[in-house]
Parts: sequence; structure tokens; C-alpha cells
Amino acid sequence: MTTDTKITRQDLEDRFRTLQEEVTQKVEDKKQPVITAAIAGGLLLLLAFYVLGRRSGRKRSALVQIRRV
Repeated sequence: MTTDTKITRQDLEDRFRTLQEEVTQKVEDKKQPVITAAIAGGLLLLLAFYVLGRRSGRKRSALVQIRRV
């Protein structure tokens, strides 16, 4: 089954434009949740480094008490 209709340049441009719009829309839909997840992950990682560094600093530092006579 073959058809003898020719594919014109305009047909190709229309199809590529439609495809481009679909892809662009999908990317825009996914962009916001990905950005939100990246920010949340970064904050969680920063908090973990802070807690681990604070704990490590407490282990290494000596406790010095000064008494008044």
C-alpha cells in the first residue's frame, strides 16, 4: 500500500514544530518539581554536613573550666 502524495517542506516543518512544542511543554511541566527536589536535597545535605561537623568538633575540642579562687 503506497500513496503517491509527496511530502512537502511545509508538512515537515509543521510536524517538527508540533513535536518541538510537545517536548517543550513536557520539559516545562517537569522543570518545577525537579528544581524543588534539588533545593530540598541541597538543604538536607547542608544540614547533614552541619550536624556531622558539629559533632566532630565536639569530640576534638577539650573542655576547659576556669574556677575563681
